[in-house]
Amino acid sequence: MKNILIVGASGHGGMVLDCINKKGQYNVLGFIDSFKKKGTKKYGLEVLGTELDLPWLVWRLDIQGVIIAIGNNWTRKIMVDKINTICPLLEMVTVVHPSAIIGMGVKIGKGTVIAPGAIINANSQMGDYCILNTNSSLGHDGIMEDFSSVSSGVCTGGNLTLGKYSAISLGANVIENISIGKHSLIGAGSLVIKNVASYSLNYGTPARFIRKRKTGDAYLNGDANCGQSYAVHNETNKKSYVQ
Repeated sequence: MKNILIVGASGHGGMVLDCINKKGQYNVLGFIDSFKKKGTKKYGLEVLGTELDLPWLVWRLDIQGVIIAIGNNWTRKIMVDKINTICPLLEMVTVVHPSAIIGMGVKIGKGTVIAPGAIINANSQMGDYCILNTNSSLGHDGIMEDFSSVSSGVCTGGNLTLGKYSAISLGANVIENISIGKHSLIGAGSLVIKNVASYSLNYGTPARFIRKRKTGDAYLNGDANCGQSYAVHNETNKKSYVQ
């Protein structure tokens, strides 16, 4: 059984840990987190350091892979880029909870997380580093592009295209044959009945355009501000791991 680490010791990290433990496919030795103190205990495991400690941890603990447990799409992308620079040969693990239902012809990319009760219907495709959260569904022939996410309780009709870095929030519904552009956000509880442009915030029943978004903009609850923090952290520490 491969030794792995979970990157991100937040609530999402705990959910990812539960998925891994239920599946029994990997041996999780601890967490990596940029902001929590080394030695902190989370969900029965220890925070072993930051991403900058990975080369030493890989050697010392025989780490063979990591899973990025960061819920915000842009922040997750920043972390993936950092780890690929620090440890380019480290495997990016995909996690599928055993209660998830996967249809025929489905393709799932690396580093993707599929949570309890999620459904991926026939001939759908999930790109790299996506999240399909608890009791959500991706309709038949749907496409989730890299670093996109679907929150808990979302229902999507067939032939959805969800663009890179875009997110559908809690409990939203999307009718069939909808295209949502990149870096866009659908608010919680919305009903999407027409295509959504890139770099836009949309919510309501039916969902309507509210305003433009920029790369890394906050989600409605403000959590994407941590993406900006990671970006600053990334620039501050760049010389520490780029030779």
